[in-house]
Amino acid sequence: MATYIWQREDWPSFSWNAGALLSPLADARHRQGLFLGKMRDIGIDGRLEAELVALTEDVEKTSAIEGEVLNPSSIRSSIARRLGIPDAGLGPTDRKVEGVVEIVLDAAKNYAAPLTNERIFGWHAALFPTGYSGKDRIDVARWRTDRHGPMQVVSSTFSPAPVVHFEAPPAGCVPGEIAAFLAWFNASRSIDPLLRAGLAHLWFVTIHPMDDGNGRIARAIADLAIAQAERSGQRFYSMSGAIERDKRRYYAALEAAQRGDLDITDWLLWFLECYANAIAAAEAITDRVFTRAKFWMAQDGGLPFSERQRKVLTKLLDGFEGNLTTKKWASICGCSADTALRDINDLVTRGLLVRNPGGSKNTSFTFRWPPTQPPDMPTG
Repeated sequence: MATYIWQREDWPSFSWNAGALLSPLADARHRQGLFLGKMRDIGIDGRLEAELVALTEDVEKTSAIEGEVLNPSSIRSSIARRLGIPDAGLGPTDRKVEGVVEIVLDAAKNYAAPLTNERIFGWHAALFPTGYSGKDRIDVARWRTDRHGPMQVVSSTFSPAPVVHFEAPPAGCVPGEIAAFLAWFNASRSIDPLLRAGLAHLWFVTIHPMDDGNGRIARAIADLAIAQAERSGQRFYSMSGAIERDKRRYYAALEAAQRGDLDITDWLLWFLECYANAIAAAEAITDRVFTRAKFWMAQDGGLPFSERQRKVLTKLLDGFEGNLTTKKWASICGCSADTALRDINDLVTRGLLVRNPGGSKNTSFTFRWPPTQPPDMPTG
């Protein structure tokens, strides 16, 4: 009796209930369309910043899913340098970070290139530049050999009898299994792109062809499948971020699919839900990017701002906590209280700052954009 789907006689003839997927698929595609349309309206600089935020999260979280902690500053710095974003690539370099960044960017930007053995091996080498996974030496840029026994996914426990959640096909089967997978992936465009991405993720991670890094590569392949459908070369949301936030259900859905029959409806339902959650999270995170981009676009051709005003306005657009006071302005800009008050009064006359109720000694201001009807010039 087959324990895992790869042991079934009809493997890999996957199937799913199209009717059950119809509504969640339509919802996910609707969210995708609205979000990508919104991104087209915010200008080049806004898209670059949103891309930097999403790719940084993707690199950080695809590693965190596997229990590996990478420095967010190093991730952001590496991606910023590669995207050509000035003043954002100042963090320390890290060899492991550089490798994961290479994979994530390759999947997003080189979507037209076919998925091949060599490409997968290149991703694997980037993940493990030293040839070690932790303290263990592994086979890098080649299929696993199972020289230490069957490839198993085992719960992390100190129990003398740890739980085996999954056992992959024997190493001798891997080249043929991968050949079939790649032939399908490089030719299959007849099914919905999101279903194709979910299927590719499950299929690759079930083959489990490498000594380590199979989950990260499976997620990169799913990202590649989505990039092939969007054909933009930019990624503004993070599937890995959504997976990491729902990691327990992710592993449960994988195990259920790998131990079930070849009807993968439940896995695809989870994948579509995760995708919709990734878009929703990106909308929340990038709202500030949208607001900031639209704000500066609206200022083109208007009265110029001083460097101090631009500095404080950027902080306000980023979600400055608390109310703004003359003292805080002076501290941020390193200027006198009188200079700070003149700067503030100018923004009040433009309707960008609103004076809050209170005595003149404790006067504070709230940022408003789009601007309100400016009140009379404050004097204190």
